[in-house]
Amino acid sequence: MNEGKATENPESRFSVALVSAARLPGVRIHREAYLRKALARYCSEDEIRVAVEQTPAAAGISLDVLDKVANDSIRYETAKVSALSAAAGLPGFMALPATVPADLAQYFSHMLRIAQKLAYLYSWPDLFSDDGDSVDDATMGVLTLFFGVMFGAQSANAAVGKVAEMMAKQVAKKLPQKALTKGVSYPVVKKVAAYIGAEMTKQTFAKSVSKAIPVVGAAISGTLTFATYRPMAKRLKKHLADSELARPMPRVVVVEAEEVYEPSVVAPAENPAPDETAVAAEGSPSA
Repeated sequence: MNEGKATENPESRFSVALVSAARLPGVRIHREAYLRKALARYCSEDEIRVAVEQTPAAAGISLDVLDKVANDSIRYETAKVSALSAAAGLPGFMALPATVPADLAQYFSHMLRIAQKLAYLYSWPDLFSDDGDSVDDATMGVLTLFFGVMFGAQSANAAVGKVAEMMAKQVAKKLPQKALTKGVSYPVVKKVAAYIGAEMTKQTFAKSVSKAIPVVGAAISGTLTFATYRPMAKRLKKHLADSELARPMPRVVVVEAEEVYEPSVVAPAENPAPDETAVAAEGSPSA
């Protein structure tokens, strides 16, 4: 199958778009740096340390706090992606061949950014390795499922829940490779990828129409992006927050017992027997 035919396949179209977005500068979120910065307003230094070294759930951070942090991140990413989408709509009809693909690329890149942020808040492990631009199959699988949740695919909801449950039981610090590449979740991943690929075609058409008129198209494009991106991010946040993996664990605080000084108590000695010599002397008549 040649490359042209491959890109006509909805599943392949989505996979290519996902990998391309993951290679863009600034898309990958550094887990430790993000958690430290995002939790700083709401958590103690000790909680942040445990969240980074283990997970926010292991740190005992409440879902209410994580909800506030997640909403902060969603607002930030929504504002950025909407502004960039509006800017892409300024040139108008003549620039459509260049602006629409670029807008979709930056839209996908911001979906990737918020997916990583929400995953790290709700105790998923690091999604990207440090091996350059490569994206392994397990990461592709879980990101596809995350995108499926954002797009409203019910099969993705169930698959993400199963993977989260599996990781929670095993206290895993890495994505389950087998489940996402060969196990029960794999057919769902392929199905979701095809679904999103078809949805991409619809979004491309909608964005093309919104950008057809210069200046006015910028406002329409920015509004359309805001109206779609924010609810999608909220949908993923709710689903990840409801998973078993996100439940705060009770923290066990070990307190060292202090050594208490107790003065020794000496029992009083029994009354000594009277000295016989003294008694004899006291009893003898004086000279």
